[in-house]
Amino acid sequence: MKIVLGADHAGFELKENLASYLREQGCEVVDVGTDSVAPVDYPDYAQAVAEALRDGRAERGVLLCGSGVGACVAANKIPGIRAGLCHDTYSAHQGVEHDDMNVLVLGARVIGPELAYELARAFLAARFSGEERHRRRLGKVQALESRYLKG
Repeated sequence: MKIVLGADHAGFELKENLASYLREQGCEVVDVGTDSVAPVDYPDYAQAVAEALRDGRAERGVLLCGSGVGACVAANKIPGIRAGLCHDTYSAHQGVEHDDMNVLVLGARVIGPELAYELARAFLAARFSGEERHRRRLGKVQALESRYLKG
């Protein structure tokens, strides 16, 4: 699977660790930065991850910032992106199975590398169930997105 990774300076170190882990697991990693701990702005990396997904350069994304909150908020402003901040494996797989989540957001100052690996495994192994109730709810989410894009 091709995964796009992006992080601000607070998520840089965990992004690097996660990139190595994912490569060891056989994933192709597209790293959109940042490339150091020098201060940068998380919306820029949320946009870079989202654009890689929208352009088809990756199938799923992982985005990191200090708490994960800012990056999650920014990513969800981009049409077609369904980002979820997860700190437990249930949410990481359920977000995909029920909500067709395509970006896993992690708080690098909240979790450590081992939990990040577990969350990534759960996220990447999950598939959208396609059950009618989940398709219906996702359709409503997409309708909301479309309605506000027009305004």
